[in-house]
Amino acid sequence: MTQPAGWKGILDDDEAIIWQGRPDTDLIWRPRNWAAMIFGLAFAGFALFWMIMAAQAGGLFWAFGLIHFSVGLGIAFAPPFWNAWRRRHTWYTLTNRRAFIATDMPVRGRRLQSYPISRDTVLAYDAQDPATIHFAHEYRRGKNGSTRVDIGFERIADGADVYARVRQVQKDAE
Repeated sequence: MTQPAGWKGILDDDEAIIWQGRPDTDLIWRPRNWAAMIFGLAFAGFALFWMIMAAQAGGLFWAFGLIHFSVGLGIAFAPPFWNAWRRRHTWYTLTNRRAFIATDMPVRGRRLQSYPISRDTVLAYDAQDPATIHFAHEYRRGKNGSTRVDIGFERIADGADVYARVRQVQKDAE
């Protein structure tokens, strides 16, 4: 089987690409984003108030508030913009055996992760427009313990078609 350019050495000899796509890159405002935004704006607002009061005393002491002001704005606005930016640097591929998620992020560089699709793979399909198909998960450690993170093709335009293709891969699995 002939492999497409760039996939040599990645795909198995009898592996073929069935679908490729990219996630939607729109900004998404979720309820948890609103909570972070309110907290971040309150944090930045207090820092701004502190800087104004410190500036009235004279000198450059007020400039120490800039870091807190910036952190507050970051807490308020980073989550929706970061997620949209991350999706702009993501590509998806489905083969007759695996699902691939490729990312090209500054500092981290290029990454290609593959997830086997077998008969035992648990699929979760969110049919919203754009759709999401989860086929794996991992646990990430945080300061308050581990959190389960679902992995899959997020916010894709042709979700029903891709879901049908993933189900077919699952049925054809040995």
